[in-house]
Amino acid sequence: MSIEEKKVFHEDVEEEKVLEDLGYQQELKRSFGLFGMIGFAFSIVTSWTALGGVLIVGVESGGPPVMIYSWIAVSIFGLAVAYSMAEMCSAYPIAGGQYSWVAVISPPKIARGMSWVTGWFMIVGILAMGATNNFIGANFILGQANLSFPTYTIERWHTTLLAYLIAFLSTALNIYGPHLLDRISRFILIWNILSFVIVIITILATNDHKQPASFVFNDFQNFTGFSTGFAAILGLLQSSFGMCCYDAPAHMTEEMKNASREAPKAIVLSVYIGAITGFIFLISICFCIGDITSTAASTTGVPLIQIFYDSTGSVVGTCFLSSLIVVIVLVCANFLLAEGSRSLFAFARDHGLPFSKLFATVESKRQVPVYAILLACGVQLALNSIYFGTLTGFNTVISIATEGFYLSYAMPLLARILAWCTGDAKDLPGPYSLGRWGIWMNIAGLVFLIFTSITFNFPTLSPVTSQDMNYTSAAIGVIALISIVTWFTTGRKNFTGPQIGGAVAVLEARLGEIPGHGRLDGTLDGTSDDKAALPEMGADARA
Repeated sequence: MSIEEKKVFHEDVEEEKVLEDLGYQQELKRSFGLFGMIGFAFSIVTSWTALGGVLIVGVESGGPPVMIYSWIAVSIFGLAVAYSMAEMCSAYPIAGGQYSWVAVISPPKIARGMSWVTGWFMIVGILAMGATNNFIGANFILGQANLSFPTYTIERWHTTLLAYLIAFLSTALNIYGPHLLDRISRFILIWNILSFVIVIITILATNDHKQPASFVFNDFQNFTGFSTGFAAILGLLQSSFGMCCYDAPAHMTEEMKNASREAPKAIVLSVYIGAITGFIFLISICFCIGDITSTAASTTGVPLIQIFYDSTGSVVGTCFLSSLIVVIVLVCANFLLAEGSRSLFAFARDHGLPFSKLFATVESKRQVPVYAILLACGVQLALNSIYFGTLTGFNTVISIATEGFYLSYAMPLLARILAWCTGDAKDLPGPYSLGRWGIWMNIAGLVFLIFTSITFNFPTLSPVTSQDMNYTSAAIGVIALISIVTWFTTGRKNFTGPQIGGAVAVLEARLGEIPGHGRLDGTLDGTSDDKAALPEMGADARA
């Protein structure tokens, strides 16, 4: 065995020991490296394509200046959230992600209940985002069909059935090709960046009717019917949707090599890459956008496709650029299903779902949670089915996806702050630590998440009618009510979460690796008692 192989083996043994201390067994295969996980995370975040999918929201609610400046602000605060979650992920690399961290770091009296509610918001957000992504992929494919054959009219049932197909293909790959996910992740990172460069260069080079700089950086647009200030706040919705889902590596930690070190890097780097590509994309698109009204009313159903066509003047060129994005969306569908199924698997493993034993089962040959994958697919299909009946209803699904994520991000930060206030705060001495800056990052991130979560509930047009009313608050209220009722009926008796005693063992072991730190009982590191107290995590843990 080479030195490098020995190092990887030792790191995997340490990660498995952390899982064991928290009450879990290593059941999933560790195949992801750092490069692959960055590709996995960024293909889900993929800010530039996400921003293009909700472009008109920003154009109508403040216009290009609000889109660009709000993106800068959202990216900065998004980094505060990402750094906070990266620190928690480094200390506790568990597939449960947010809800598992909440169980460990919250004040003990509210830890289990708070963890339960977090789990519900997290799972609903991930599964709803998967359904949203399937919908976007179907729109891009049908939009190209309409552009190529203008007599073809897109019907809602066409979109829904194509979204089903995307979900089925993703399910098949997740069940029968899990060993391919790391390779696909590495491929799609390169594809994503190259596609971004090709799209930007092409539209800037071919567009001969660019908007003036004043339109991009100064001219405020307001088609909402609300006041200027309120329209600017609504403009944050586009940026918030574009900077989301960067928790993905946290849910794949049990399939990563050296997860404590590499998963936090993947979380933060995906935000940096997303922020930079999103900023360049927004400026380029704002220069190239044509008439806002006709772009919004494009028969393709995708304003970005119309912008591509208006810039290139070529159907073939437009379909080529759009197909680059379709590949990204299809791969993203696979990864969102993987993320959602691992979250369901983790929650079931902690007895958080009906029929938990079934959904926590890992198929021994492929080492994947097959039943959790099928459940994730089923929920996505159900959410996509809403589009059969109502566009307004499915727009609510899109809002639920973003708000579900943001609320699940807010809960660990709130738990950390509450623990500081009550004197129950625990050190998070993982390899990726923020030190004294951690609490300030938590506070900044929490304020941002609360503000945006409130904004998601506002209607986007005035006067408000039943057709354009925002029903997100009602849907989120229903989810919260269900989580609370099920907590008192079943969750309080059955839900376990990570073993808190095991979390203490993890902390003691990692504190022992840091010079100058002591054990949780006050014994200084370097003494014989200290070394004897450490779990068997290898020679480095006892050094």
